[in-house]
Amino acid sequence: MKLVFAGTPEVAVPALDALIASGRHEVAAVVTRPDAQAGRGRHLVASPVAQRAEEAGIEVLKPVKPRDEEFLARLREIAPDCCPVVAYGALLPRVALDIPAHGWVNLHFSLLPAWRGAAPVQHSIMAGDEITGASTFLIEEGLDSGPVYGTVTEEIRPTDTSGDLLTRLAFAGSGLLSATMDGIEDGTLKAVPQPADGVTLAPKITVEDAHVDWSAPALRVDRVVRGCTPAPGSWTVFRGERLKLIHVAPATDRTDLAPGELGVGKNNVHVGTGSHAVELLWVQAQGKKPMRAADWARGVRITSGERLGA
Repeated sequence: MKLVFAGTPEVAVPALDALIASGRHEVAAVVTRPDAQAGRGRHLVASPVAQRAEEAGIEVLKPVKPRDEEFLARLREIAPDCCPVVAYGALLPRVALDIPAHGWVNLHFSLLPAWRGAAPVQHSIMAGDEITGASTFLIEEGLDSGPVYGTVTEEIRPTDTSGDLLTRLAFAGSGLLSATMDGIEDGTLKAVPQPADGVTLAPKITVEDAHVDWSAPALRVDRVVRGCTPAPGSWTVFRGERLKLIHVAPATDRTDLAPGELGVGKNNVHVGTGSHAVELLWVQAQGKKPMRAADWARGVRITSGERLGA
């Protein structure tokens, strides 16, 4: 088939690579978000998908909105058979959805109908799921509600951050998306409607969602930190300033600390929660680089009874 691939961030690059390498289909063009400011100089930088497409000599389309008439006209000229999508980042209007003969097929990082929305991986970790995966489905105008072509499953490991899990799903999902294109092309794959039961939503994680509540159980604190790493980054407050929490670990043998209370040893730092403590392993103070929590504690000279949190 002739394909137009739509995607923007680094997590979409493995799928683009898989389609380019397959040799079975032609990636005629790539659709991605416009260049964005990045770095200290705030220079405009092309998306990771755009950069990869340019390296491969593939035409890159960067509409401000996918309903722009110039973009739609070019898409009609290319006349793709199907448009595979991975984390494109913009809503597709009906007029665009109707152009490819086999529609737009999205690779979504959950086992639909669970975790429809922008942040399925973060929500699955924060909810304590043990299994997740990726799904390919035909995009409709509803939120991730279209019929499903296929899935792959992935175990959520006890120490997984959302970054860890998303990286594994990006590579597992790239094979699924490529196989889905093959099945659509040869007519052996049919999309199956999603069940009405089991729908959960995964809206974008806000900065406030990443604010750690020390009165919650240690298990919940650990899940929030892992689910919000690397973005948007979980955080708390220490002496009136924000402290980013990069890595914590439940410490079931420490139950003598009140919620938020700090307990500092020679080479460790514990914080009380609503159950047992967690050990702070890596933190990042405002204006500082990430550092081991024990080094941070020595630098700020924590006094007895000091707490994290408002």
